[in-house]
Amino acid sequence: MSIVELREADRSSAVRLAALRAPAAVGALALGVTAVAAWHDPYRSGAYLGCPFYLLTGLYCPICGSTRALYDLAHLNLSAAWGMNPLFVLVLPLLVGTWLRWGVRSWRSGAGIGFRPLSPRRALVGVVVLLVFGILRNVPVLAPWLAP
Repeated sequence: MSIVELREADRSSAVRLAALRAPAAVGALALGVTAVAAWHDPYRSGAYLGCPFYLLTGLYCPICGSTRALYDLAHLNLSAAWGMNPLFVLVLPLLVGTWLRWGVRSWRSGAGIGFRPLSPRRALVGVVVLLVFGILRNVPVLAPWLAP
């Protein structure tokens, strides 16, 4: 291998590593949030402020219980996490998979453009799922299964 080829290989690796900056930053942020959630017990009184939507309306929003669910998942308690927010437990693996695909695409492209925004259809489906879940978790008959 010639010196020119070695320099080109080094440059290619440097470009690929630079392309991973954004996915790595998002991953580091997610790990930091998870570490904070795992360290501070949200079940203790006064540990967190609570959901502003719940404090104002008395209704559960679609993400109510997510902090406690993340705490439970960080402590490998899947059933308790499911009891706090089943939608969060179902969506979290999808988010991790999306993050992994973003990293792979960024690495392959070498340009840091591996992230693709949601299509309007998928975004609409996500909004509808959040709205329906938010409504259903406030129905008294369904509260034992969906409310935190």
